[in-house]
Amino acid sequence: MHILIIGAAGMVGRKLTARLVAEGGIKGQPLEKLTLVDVIKPETPQEFAGVVVAREADLSTQGEAEQLIQSRPDVIFHLAAIVSAEAELDFDKGYRVNLDGTRYLFDAIRIAHDQDGYRPRVVFTSSIAVVGAPLPYPIPDDFHLTPLTSYGTQKAISELLLSDYTRRGFFDGIGIRLPTVCIRPGKPNKAASGFFSNILREPLIGQEAVLPVSEDVRHWHTSPRSAVGYLIHAANLDLETVGPRRNLSMPGVSATVGEQIEALRRVAGDRAVRLIRRVPDEMIMKMVSGWAPGFEAKRARELGFTAEKNFDEIIRVHIEDELGGSL
Repeated sequence: MHILIIGAAGMVGRKLTARLVAEGGIKGQPLEKLTLVDVIKPETPQEFAGVVVAREADLSTQGEAEQLIQSRPDVIFHLAAIVSAEAELDFDKGYRVNLDGTRYLFDAIRIAHDQDGYRPRVVFTSSIAVVGAPLPYPIPDDFHLTPLTSYGTQKAISELLLSDYTRRGFFDGIGIRLPTVCIRPGKPNKAASGFFSNILREPLIGQEAVLPVSEDVRHWHTSPRSAVGYLIHAANLDLETVGPRRNLSMPGVSATVGEQIEALRRVAGDRAVRLIRRVPDEMIMKMVSGWAPGFEAKRARELGFTAEKNFDEIIRVHIEDELGGSL
C-alpha cells in the first residue's frame, strides 16, 4: 500500500500521518510507502524513515501533480487548501490553490488512467462552506449547494469535479465535508472560524482569548481526532455502498458559542471562562451569519462515520490529545 498525503504539513495532515503510521496501513494492507507533500516540507517520523518520504511541492504549480502521482500511489488524501478568510482576502490565491491545484491533480490522474489504467482512491477534504444562508436546521443531506464565500465556491466546484471524474472512472473518489475542526491545537491560523478554537484552547492553558461574535452564533463542529477518523474511514469504505453522490456531510456537534463557553465552564471552571474577552469584529460577524448551524448527516452516519456527542467530549479530547490528559 502506497499512500500520498497532499497538504501533510497542516494540523489534520500531521495527525493523519501519525494515525496511518501507528496503524500500519489501511484496507488491511501493510503500509509500504507514505509520501508526505506540502508547500513546506512536512516532518518525517524518524522511526519510519524507510517508509515515510517527505517533499516540498506546490500542487497549484503546473507539472507538480504529474510528479506526485508518478509512482502511482494507491490512496491519495487531498487536504491541501488555503483557509476561508485568506481565500476571501486574496481572490487569485484562493482560486489558484483551492481550485486550480485540485483540477491539476484530477487531470494528472485522468491522463495516467488513460495511459495505463491507473485508478486510485481519492479522499478529498471539502467543507460545510459549500452551503450558505438561508439555511434550515438541521440541514438535510440533499440540500443544494449555495456557497456564500469564495472558499465555499472553490470547494463546491471541486466537489462537482470529483463526482464527474469518478463517474467517468478516472479514479474512485469521495468528498468529505469537514465540520469546523475544534479545538485546533497550536497557534491561531487565518481561518475566520479560528475563534471557535481560540476561546477554548487559550483559556485551558491560562491565556486570554478574543471572542469576535455574539454568543448566540450556532455552528457545526468536530474534533481533530474525529476529522482524521472520517478520512481513514473514507479510505477503507466500499464506495459501491455510497453510490453516485460521492460528497458527504460529516456528523458533528451543533452548538452555540454560549454552549461552548458553558462546556468550558463545566470542564475547566469559571477561571477559564473569565479569560474570554468580547471584541466584536464586523467582518467575521458578517461571514459567520451565513454559516451552517448543523447537519442531519444521515447518509454519513449510516455509512459508519462517527463523531463526538457534545462539546464536553470535544474539550476532553483536546485535553487528552494535547495537554497530557489533565489541566
